[in-house]
Amino acid sequence: MDALYEELFRYLDRNEGGTLDILELQEGLDIGVIEFLEEGQKIFTTGDINKDGKLDFEEFMKYLKDHEKKMKLAFKSLDKNNDGVIEASEIVQSLQILGLTISEQQAELILQSIDADGTMTVDWNEWRDYFLFNPVTDIEEIIRFWKHSTGIDIGDSLTIPDEFTEDEKKSGQWWRQLLAGGIAGAVSRTSTAPLDRLKVMMQVHGSKSGKMNIYDGFRQMVKEGGIRSLWRGNGTNVIKIAPETAVKFWAYEQYKKMLTEEGQKVGTFERFISGSLAGATAQTIIYPMEVMKTRLAVGKTGQYSGIFDCAKKILKHEGVGAFYKGYVPNLLGIIPYAGIDLAVYELLKSHWLDNYAKDSVNPGVVVLLGCGALSSTCGQLASYPLALVRTRMQAQAMIEGNKQMNMVGLFRRIISKEGIPGLYRGITPNFMKVLPAVGISYVVYENMKETLGVSQKC
Repeated sequence: MDALYEELFRYLDRNEGGTLDILELQEGLDIGVIEFLEEGQKIFTTGDINKDGKLDFEEFMKYLKDHEKKMKLAFKSLDKNNDGVIEASEIVQSLQILGLTISEQQAELILQSIDADGTMTVDWNEWRDYFLFNPVTDIEEIIRFWKHSTGIDIGDSLTIPDEFTEDEKKSGQWWRQLLAGGIAGAVSRTSTAPLDRLKVMMQVHGSKSGKMNIYDGFRQMVKEGGIRSLWRGNGTNVIKIAPETAVKFWAYEQYKKMLTEEGQKVGTFERFISGSLAGATAQTIIYPMEVMKTRLAVGKTGQYSGIFDCAKKILKHEGVGAFYKGYVPNLLGIIPYAGIDLAVYELLKSHWLDNYAKDSVNPGVVVLLGCGALSSTCGQLASYPLALVRTRMQAQAMIEGNKQMNMVGLFRRIISKEGIPGLYRGITPNFMKVLPAVGISYVVYENMKETLGVSQKC
């Protein structure tokens, strides 16, 4: 094997300088630039011991030998019957244990991407050759490709929380990932705050004129309070990320334990129930901040000096109960949002595995971001009428001459006066912020993971 690695090193060392740089590795392996940027960087990060930006022969050999040990362990973990080859049924079984359900046909497509001799099984040599320069060495990486990322924040917090492996929990990687996700969410929400405030204004005031569009909405907000007013209520929206994430993560772990027996892996249904209950628990605790965010966003210049002033005035004039106005539609909205988000994501994942997993099980960043954005958007669409009624209930005490109505009464009034489209007022700016929110949160999340030292498996 050493002779094979030595021959490979000489082949890759195009300029015969005795070291490999990242361009030589890319040219020698004939990998596309975008794909290589991620994978090649991981190889250099791991293998370049003296950090000179190049791999000498000793570093190259050490990387390959260490990598081969990991690949051997991964191969043995998949080869359930110890016959020296991996079959489709063994891939299905291994992924089920890890909480990812795929069909045998999808498993065969994964095998085809690795199988060199067309036997529909993968032996050790095929496995080693395929993963030699691929930092993925563990079957759990397939799960990691397809799990919803904590770093994707589109402004709503009703998605099912992330799964963390036991290693991530023991090493403390989990809290670093949550912190990176929280910072990414804060930057993303701040960047798209003007669109979020416009959505709230259209939800609350759209029915008064019936003519508020995006341009008029922005013009009215700037005229009333200046450019800074476009970020009104954003402070509360950012502050609530930390307590909500912490409570949701803790509650999610507790509900999973309650719904599964010890040692049993969490399936899709258990994830959905646990995630929905965790979301409901977190929303119950931080809901007063949701009310204050809406009041600050809808409020006029000078009406509130800040979060504490807003809380004090609500308590003085309306009592404690005002902090939970709109709570019921908010709670009811969790089920359609989380359910459809998860269902659409699973559907998209299944479609990709069925049709495109011929060369790699890694779908790539663009596919994952697209799937995440589309599934979350579908979840928002399903729960939007409940979100609109919630916002109106939170704000109706501020609108002069407005009769205080409950959820059913508001639904009836909106449908009778505005029809079904009235339940979707403000959805355009809501959808407009999805793509920038996803892009910004992903970039910040990846950078924060690097800053906080969140390790990548390699």
